[in-house]
Amino acid sequence: MKHLLSVCDMDNVVDLLDLADDYKEGKIREKVLRGKTLAMIFEKSSTRTRVSFEVGAFQMGAQPLYLSASDLQLGRGEPIADTARTLSRYVDGIMIRAISHSEVVELAGEASVPVINGLTDLEHPCQALADMQTIREKLGGFDGRLVFVGDGNNVCHSLLLITATLGMDMDVACPPGYEPDHGIREMAGKIADETGSRIRVIHDPSEAVRGADVVYTDVWVSMGYEDEAEDRLEVFRPYQVNMELMELAAPEAIFMHCLPAVRGQETTAEVIDGPHSVVWDQAENRLHAQKAIMHWLMGDI
Repeated sequence: MKHLLSVCDMDNVVDLLDLADDYKEGKIREKVLRGKTLAMIFEKSSTRTRVSFEVGAFQMGAQPLYLSASDLQLGRGEPIADTARTLSRYVDGIMIRAISHSEVVELAGEASVPVINGLTDLEHPCQALADMQTIREKLGGFDGRLVFVGDGNNVCHSLLLITATLGMDMDVACPPGYEPDHGIREMAGKIADETGSRIRVIHDPSEAVRGADVVYTDVWVSMGYEDEAEDRLEVFRPYQVNMELMELAAPEAIFMHCLPAVRGQETTAEVIDGPHSVVWDQAENRLHAQKAIMHWLMGDI
């Protein structure tokens, strides 16, 4: 059984990107998921993940089924394994946006239908695929360098893995103590050794962004870290992506953000609403990337 729990589960990233482009360009008209059902479990709230999967499934002929934590017996203590076995008898695929990555791994281990990681504390592979689709559209390929500025979080982890897979250089500029997970860095490093890409984790955002082709950031206080908000806002203040920092990047550099954004914190309105920003194309591509993922895992191929 194929699942998408990590970027590393993607059989061929380029093939998925090509499939996402085909959906975006309207080349695939067949309802490849006709008569199927996708269960969508949300332990965390969502805009882009929920809407892109729900609309995408509908457009592909499937029935999306939204399930919040309070809709399921998970909220009353039912084991995740029992939920996986039960849902597998009803639906053709499960997408879950969860708090714990280990929970999603357990769900996939007991499910007899494909499981898609819609976000965990460790990775966000669906976002990374849409990001690479956007970068290829804007830059024509992956020869440039991506710089992630801020917290070495789940989005950063998936970007490290997918850029390494595609042979793209990536730097992470983060405060000391907020580096990406060591295991993810090791895994990405091994992949990069095979593809010839370069990965660096440094603490000076100006050094990292200088000459970059892509500047990417995310919120400083992710869901689940609200108790650390005061400390994080102070620690990350020097890592704001503003016009002064963007001017250090390559002249045609693009600015990316997985959204939602907090203007005045991790970035400024001048940047996210300015000419370097591609965040709305990036958000749109979540729809096309999700379709490619569902086609790959749930389609009759």
